[in-house]
This record gives sequence, C-alpha cells and structure tokens, in this order.
Amino acid sequence: MLHPRLLATLALAALATPAAAAPPAPADPAAGEIGVTIGPATKLPIPRYVSLKTDRVNLREGPSKDHRTLWVFQRAGLPVEIVAEYETWRRIRDSEGTEGWVLHSLLSGRRTAVVLNRGADKGAPVPLYDRADTGSGVVAQLQAGVIGSVKACDGSWCRLVVALPQKRGDVDGYMRQDRLWGVYPNEKVD
Repeated sequence: MLHPRLLATLALAALATPAAAAPPAPADPAAGEIGVTIGPATKLPIPRYVSLKTDRVNLREGPSKDHRTLWVFQRAGLPVEIVAEYETWRRIRDSEGTEGWVLHSLLSGRRTAVVLNRGADKGAPVPLYDRADTGSGVVAQLQAGVIGSVKACDGSWCRLVVALPQKRGDVDGYMRQDRLWGVYPNEKVD
C-alpha cells in the first residue's frame, strides 16, 4: 500500500500534466458551441482554424519528430483545426476527424474552408452565389471537397474565393456558412 503523502503527490503530478495534450471538449456539441481556451505557446484561442502551408505535411503520433508519421497531407491550403499546442507543435484535426501533431511552421493563419455536402441534397453541387442571398445569381456550382479562401463571414454567409480549373482566374462569391468546414457556426471573419 502506498503512503498517503505519496498518493497525494502522484495525484498532483497527474493534475499537472500539460493540458496541451488533450483537446478541449465542446461546450455543447448539439448546439455547435465550442469550449475555448488560450494556447500555452501562442496565447491564441484553442480551438481555431488555420490551413496547411505546404503540399507535404507529416501528421505525427506525438509532438516530436521522434514520433511515427500517421499520415502525410498533400494539399496546401487544406483547412485544419488546432485543438492543442505543445511548444512548437500543434495538434490538429482535419474535416474527417483525423488528429495528430504537426510543426507550427507548416501551418498558415490564412483561412480556408472545404465545401460540404449534407442533408437531402448530398452529392449535389453546392451553389456559390454572387450575393449573400439565395435569390441572387449563381456564379458557380461547387462539389464537396472544393477548397476556397475565406475572405469574410457574417455569421450566416461567407465570401469565398475559389480557383476553378475550367475558368481563368478565380471565382468570387457567397456561400451559406453551414455548407463550409473551416469556419465555426455563427463565427464572424473580417
């Protein structure tokens, strides 16, 4: 049997384990609310969305290069959610729920979002409107998985710029915020 002081010391040591290793739990997942903490390394909110800076990002099992690589992302601009920090490492989650650690230098503060296809019209293209109004003209029909740069969001609509291969230049328009992964419900982005 362990001495009571040793038990108390072990209990305190367990409590002192860095909170950065565990992502914060949502306040109310059904309502889409998130629990926000302040990152110990950056003093920025956690969770928060960022994007991948390069076309090759190793997702690691733990916060060091000694940990094995779980996955290699090969899509610069892919939005990811930072759910924890530890020194120069960030624990991220992708739109499919995959989590792991990456070096902070492989992440960008540029906001991007992935088009989602949900509900009854799953599989159908998602309209990108010329104004934040479903009665306005459609500038493009986007498939699920298309990534766009988030220019602004008002809590209901986001202005999105998407590079389409079949057109010259970019397409600029508006999409309902709930059709995007990379912005929080009701989040305002300037």
